Amino acid sequence: MAQRILPTQTMRREHRLSPVLPGFKALLLLGLIALLIFSFLVSLALGSVAIPLDDVVRVLLGQDASKAVWMNIILDFRLPQALTAILAGAALGVSGLLMQTFFRNPLADPFVLGVSSGASLGVALVVLTIGSVTTTLLTGLGLFGDLALAAAASLGSMGVMAIVLWVARRVASGTTLLIVGLLFGYLTSAAVSVLLYFSIPERIQSYINWTFGSFSGVTWDQLIVIVPIVLVGLSVAFLLSKSLNALLLGEAYAASMGVNVRHVRLAVILTTAILAGTITAFCGPIGFLGIAIPHFCRSLFNTSDHRSLIPLTILVGALVALIASIIADVPGSSLVLPLNAVTSLIGAPAVIWVILSRHSVKENFAA
Repeated sequence: MAQRILPTQTMRREHRLSPVLPGFKALLLLGLIALLIFSFLVSLALGSVAIPLDDVVRVLLGQDASKAVWMNIILDFRLPQALTAILAGAALGVSGLLMQTFFRNPLADPFVLGVSSGASLGVALVVLTIGSVTTTLLTGLGLFGDLALAAAASLGSMGVMAIVLWVARRVASGTTLLIVGLLFGYLTSAAVSVLLYFSIPERIQSYINWTFGSFSGVTWDQLIVIVPIVLVGLSVAFLLSKSLNALLLGEAYAASMGVNVRHVRLAVILTTAILAGTITAFCGPIGFLGIAIPHFCRSLFNTSDHRSLIPLTILVGALVALIASIIADVPGSSLVLPLNAVTSLIGAPAVIWVILSRHSVKENFAA
């Protein structure tokens, strides 16, 4: 039975869905944009070799840097890494927002449907069963070799996605679909554990390195693949804004407003799987960004309107991912921290904040 929505509840929700930002929120938005630009420049300047910001700007404007090696470092290594961080943060943030709205669960994330586990299984099958000899051979084959593990991760995530889409056409409950996705995640994780148990230490180490997550391994050729996929996925998410706003009030209310709930469900699942699966394939399973970023945006701007929330999530997701990338590279040192460790340090406090603010969170998600 659909839950009755009182007029006062609807009025409060329509107020929260207002896309207009007050003056101080507009200033906050401008500040975040400026901080994103500054973080982008800093990510190009800092690393094991420090490069002056004026040289970074000159290289971006097509001019020569003071040292030729600095130009190579920026264009060949740091610029692809920074662009990858921006795309990954935006994609994972929006994916998390879609899942939290779809399941009306503040702790849902992009990998709740088992997409990450499917990608991990694909990589594990290549690294742990084929072995280092084959992967080394593929590495010498140019772009094909660079994309070998990414292709395996993509196939794994698409396999799980196809199963979940098949289930989604046959169940009417979002909660049932959530449980099915979690179960598929457990199944694929169990398969990975079995492969790890029977593998030799060298192959296990190769797989573990991939699970740490990294933005630095993406090349310009791979960015040519990532950019259009992510941009299309983000565009589809924005086109779903009005339907997502209706879903905040429950599927029954959305259907009464003329929303085709089944089609929206499939579109949300497919968009999330493409965005999260693509980033996982090329960067590894990056955790916590999908949970943390949407809550940061709701808290900062006090809105649940997806017409505003999706662009804000793209902005904040890109900013947080850039900052995490800078921290993981440990400026001034050759040490590189696992990216997942850094994102967890950022995301875990956000999840704790969600739990401690359960009353306000329930108000945002309850119908």
